[in-house]
Amino acid sequence: MKSGYKLTGLLLAASASACVPRIELAMPKEPITINMNVKIEHEITIKADKQSTALLQPTLCQTAQNCPDTPAADH
Repeated sequence: MKSGYKLTGLLLAASASACVPRIELAMPKEPITINMNVKIEHEITIKADKQSTALLQPTLCQTAQNCPDTPAADH
């Protein structure tokens, strides 16, 4: 009888070790796509002293084409 218990114990131990969970990580075959409706607005404000503004005024007028009618400061 003792040998029957030993055999049963061995079978239970063997079957319990065979039931180890398997974890598998796999990359998806297609990329993940996220569609969002987003509206981004921005405003950039630059503050400068009078001397710097006078120095940059010709460059700013050429690019923006909306020059004020003020004369440049004397150097």
